[in-house]
Amino acid sequence: MDERFNDFQAKRMEIFRELVKKRWKGQLKNEDLEGLVNKMKDKYNYNEGDIPFVKNHIRLAMGLNPRRDTEFSDELKEVRDLNCVKGPVVTKIDGVCHYCGEKFEESDCYGSCKYEAQVYKRSRGPVIVNNKCLSCGKCVTSCSFGAIADKIEFMPLVDFLKDKDTVVFASVAPSIVGQFGDNITMGQLRTAFRLLGFKDMVETALFADILTIKEALEFDELVTTKDDFFLTSCCCPVWINLTEKNYPKLFEHMSPSVSPMIASGRILKKLYPNSKVVFIAPCIAKKAEAKDERLEGAIDFVLTFREMEEIFKALDIRLKELPGDEKDQASFGGRVYARTGGVSFSVKTVVNRLAPRRLIKFKAKKVDGVKDCKKILDDISNGKDIGANFIEGMGCEGGCVGGPRTNIDKDKATNIVNEFGEDSLIMTPFDNMNVVKILKELGLKHIEDIIGDNEAAKILTRDVKKLVH
Repeated sequence: MDERFNDFQAKRMEIFRELVKKRWKGQLKNEDLEGLVNKMKDKYNYNEGDIPFVKNHIRLAMGLNPRRDTEFSDELKEVRDLNCVKGPVVTKIDGVCHYCGEKFEESDCYGSCKYEAQVYKRSRGPVIVNNKCLSCGKCVTSCSFGAIADKIEFMPLVDFLKDKDTVVFASVAPSIVGQFGDNITMGQLRTAFRLLGFKDMVETALFADILTIKEALEFDELVTTKDDFFLTSCCCPVWINLTEKNYPKLFEHMSPSVSPMIASGRILKKLYPNSKVVFIAPCIAKKAEAKDERLEGAIDFVLTFREMEEIFKALDIRLKELPGDEKDQASFGGRVYARTGGVSFSVKTVVNRLAPRRLIKFKAKKVDGVKDCKKILDDISNGKDIGANFIEGMGCEGGCVGGPRTNIDKDKATNIVNEFGEDSLIMTPFDNMNVVKILKELGLKHIEDIIGDNEAAKILTRDVKKLVH
């Protein structure tokens, strides 16, 4: 392998970190972009033929599409004018695939989409087929040369964070706990986000609690015989996309709920008109979900844990030195959405409270990783008895804690998530008074109305009438 490109993920974060420093100070100019190119060229011995590749990684780190132009021109103006980063999220960058050598089968990216869209071999490397792509991010993280990459959405966000008249919320995924250090509390993260200009940090697990109640009511209503079954998890766009694109008949059994991410954006914007909502997650697929035309407008920007770590470093925000502002916003059930089986556990606690004498008992089956998700969908399609009526799918192994942009090992992350869930003063979504308060503010008098014909219910429901290709 060519050492100039080996471990390009780290080099990519170095580029991003340098851009953050300049952009945050309002000092980023075209000559700075050229200076960054020259810095990378000198440090890693890139040749002149590699410069377009480096420049396109700078563009992606700014949230822009790669270009064929060799010179920087209006990129900085484009960033300033962006209200949101446009798709596609995952893109191919020309210029380095030939360094992998002739034997494509020995490359890191070979087979990374084996159970999804396939990364097809062509004369100039992989081809991303966007109407098949699940945006899981496996191809991105498996390519050590940086030939496939996702856009970073922080650069256009900076002006909103610095504008005192714009309210910006950070909605943080349940898997965030422990991602920035063993002894870093959620309260310290809340302080850090406020230092960055966010109005507040909100646990997305709170909105998972709301959707748990909704899915429990739907399960109770729809699963009434031994042949009925219910597909979830609404929180995983990889699972949703896999089912919707490849198993349309089974998709009819999928929960109509939006994800907790989308619910957080819609509800926060309903309660705080004209606000911006930024989702912080381990997931590349969440960037794509936020851009689905059926869901767009709920979430303005998505940042990953890996990107947030670089932002904290670039701006010298030392988490361990910050005071903590601790709040108990979500239940144990909502917080363990972060790992495989968390959704099933949470929904079951509410089903048992709603209908303790149900004749058809709640029987869950949990699968994770695209391979196993595809297998169980094939089994159901072929009429195989899987012994369950509630099927939870998570695209990443281990659940969200195994996402492509996490900072720590998934087993360690799972343990931390479980401990954080147990620390909650609220055991189940049904006991969360924050949920009751939000639903009242949305105009619901009775919790059962969450699946009724009203505006609040529509906020929490996905439009399944059309599939984006």
